[in-house]
Amino acid sequence: MKRVGVLGFLHESNTFLNSPTTYQLFESTSMTRGQELIERWRGTHHELGGFLVGAEESGFSIVPCMATYAVPAGTIPTADYERLTHELIDTVRRAMPLDGLLVALHGATASERFPDADGEFLQRLRTSVGNDLPVIVTLDLHANVSPRMIALSTATIIYRSNPHLDQQERGREAARLLGRILSGEVEPVQAVETPPMLVEIACQHTGVQPAEGLYDDLREVLTWPGILSASVAMGFCYADVEEMGVAFVAVANRDIDLARRATRWMARRAWERREEFVANLPDVEAAVRNAAASTRRPVVLMDVGDNAGAGSPADSTILFAEILAQGVRNALVVLYDPESVEACLRAGIRSDVEVAVGGKTDQLHGNPIRIRGRVRTISDGCFVETQARHGGWGASDQGITVVVETAEDHTLVLTSNRMPPLSLEQVLSLGIHPERKALIVAKGVVAPRAAYEPVAGEIVLVDTPGVTANNPRLFSYLNRRRPLFPLERDAAYSQA
Repeated sequence: MKRVGVLGFLHESNTFLNSPTTYQLFESTSMTRGQELIERWRGTHHELGGFLVGAEESGFSIVPCMATYAVPAGTIPTADYERLTHELIDTVRRAMPLDGLLVALHGATASERFPDADGEFLQRLRTSVGNDLPVIVTLDLHANVSPRMIALSTATIIYRSNPHLDQQERGREAARLLGRILSGEVEPVQAVETPPMLVEIACQHTGVQPAEGLYDDLREVLTWPGILSASVAMGFCYADVEEMGVAFVAVANRDIDLARRATRWMARRAWERREEFVANLPDVEAAVRNAAASTRRPVVLMDVGDNAGAGSPADSTILFAEILAQGVRNALVVLYDPESVEACLRAGIRSDVEVAVGGKTDQLHGNPIRIRGRVRTISDGCFVETQARHGGWGASDQGITVVVETAEDHTLVLTSNRMPPLSLEQVLSLGIHPERKALIVAKGVVAPRAAYEPVAGEIVLVDTPGVTANNPRLFSYLNRRRPLFPLERDAAYSQA
């Protein structure tokens, strides 16, 4: 029976943040080794869960090595990156001999020393296991794919949906492809094409145009004889790295020219539509005004500038301040605010409190807002999502959590850990009925759709300021490639 190792190292690193992602943040979020890895990820909708299912379907003997991830935040410090990579690769070294490896990476991980931290990790992995061992890599749809990642992996498979609902299937696809390699049926070769363009994050919803068209093209390529897999990475513009931007990957059976033709065909078609990937979003005042007048309740306002799934602080008060200024009632707002949580804990359940909520991390996301209300709920903040939702984490922990209700019927959820709004269980577990609210502020862009579409009357992306603002022209890049459309409107793309 073939012995196949399972490995995972996932982090989306926002290089514009001054809050580093330390080893301790990985450890406190999710870090599993050996049998514990199987127990944590079996049955989940994550690609690690897909690896396990696919490996069993292919008749492999699963060798669980190590898997870890942290909530998106800033760059990984050098010492922490060294410790993480050493421990990850050491588990592989001790698991040898192996017949193949299934590796879950993000593709937008950055460390202080290595902007292409995923490529560096794969280089170190190859140094340890050699160049002949099949290494199948899965990446997040928001990966900034480098040629180095492609050169150091046997095949690369990227999520095809945003919100990410297909993670388990991509993991299973990776295991199936590894099975075909080990049986001698196929010999993958792969290519990557990176036209000089960005896809703004507000345009990355794969269920609608313009992003849907990229995946129509991908599905066409998958019908080409000899193509084993194909992928689109829409990139992560909050990582100031050379590889930032869109990428097209194709894996072919023994035919590198076919793989190159496939990537270039997809890239050319995307380039011809490049103007469609520049968003036009309503500002804060207009979004709240229109939401207040809407009869399609609740209106979910996506706080693009405070997108917790892209590393933002999750404590922006800009939308909530406008809701209060316009006198709108009955809003649901989740804020990362451990200081206010502590104040509410001291007051106790059912107590009246006056606290200044949010706006405490930096000066980019509004000021603290003083509210008066009653402490309705105190929770451990743990919840489990059983359905396929963006992230596929299953179990989540937003830390000790407090719910405060105000006289204006606003519901404030105050958390001790930053938590992207990827699961409706985040509020359902607190006894909140989101469908009864008039407005809901969700700190994300596309990812929360999978959670909130079942209850939303309307979803509106709002052009809020912050460290994850939609407009890439608001950021000062030092390391990205140039030219890059739309940052340079005169960018040209030619295929040699």
